[in-house]
Parts: sequence; structure tokens; C-alpha cells
Amino acid sequence: MSWAGALNKATNNTGSVNQSLSNKQGLNKLWLCAGILLAATAVMLGAFGAHGLKAILAPSALTTFEIGVRYQMYHGLAIVALPALSAYGSPKWLNAVAALFVVGCALFSGSLYLLAVTGNGLFGPITPLGGLCFIIGWIALAVAVFKGKTND
Repeated sequence: MSWAGALNKATNNTGSVNQSLSNKQGLNKLWLCAGILLAATAVMLGAFGAHGLKAILAPSALTTFEIGVRYQMYHGLAIVALPALSAYGSPKWLNAVAALFVVGCALFSGSLYLLAVTGNGLFGPITPLGGLCFIIGWIALAVAVFKGKTND
């Protein structure tokens, strides 16, 4: 299928977004794409850190950068794995988990990248907010599985 055909299918030829992109039976495809992109950019940032920043940053700053990459990869892959849990948890909860993981990556990993590259300690207090999003996301995942698919 050409890109134009894919665009027509995604927009129902009317310009409005096809409802199949918002899957009511499981994870919203936008969250799934976000997880894939988080994992892909984690690979790129990891390579950049290992090859581009190694000679520039102090070892402690490089370690900080690598922690950001690691947590971004963990949570990107966790989002990608969420559809496998759709038989066990409600879409409402699974989509909330994905949202928390995306926000967590932005706050946690993003602040660590900025802290490592700039050395500006003002980014440090943002990191725990991202960590809190991760923790709440994992607890929400447990709730999703515990409550099951039929209970919201």
C-alpha cells in the first residue's frame, strides 16, 4: 500500500481520524507508537552517549546519561508489551499505564539527559517526578491485572 493509501485508510478519506486507531479493546495505537519511538530513540541516545559524549562528559555525567537511556528503554519496551496484557486488564487502565510511562520518560530520562549534558543542577529535582510517574504506572498495571478486563 502506498503512503497515500495508508493516509486515506487512517483518515477514512474524510480527514477525520479512523476510530480503529483508538482501539477500545486494548492499548491506543498512539501509545504503542510512542513506546516504539521511545525504544528507538533510547538506542540512538545510547549510541550517542557511548560514542559522541564519552570523550566530552565526565564519567559521572556519562553514568547519569546512561541511566536515563536505560530507564527510557525499559519503559518504552514495557509500553510495547502492554498489548500482550490486554486479555488481563481493562483498556482504560492499560492506556493510563502507557501515559504514565511516557510522561515518566519525559521527566525522568529527559531531566537526566539535560543534567548530564549541561551540568545544571536545576534539572535534578525534576527526575523524582518522572520516577514517581514510573512507580504509579507500575502500580496501575498491577491494579489493571488485579481488577481484570471486565472491571473498571
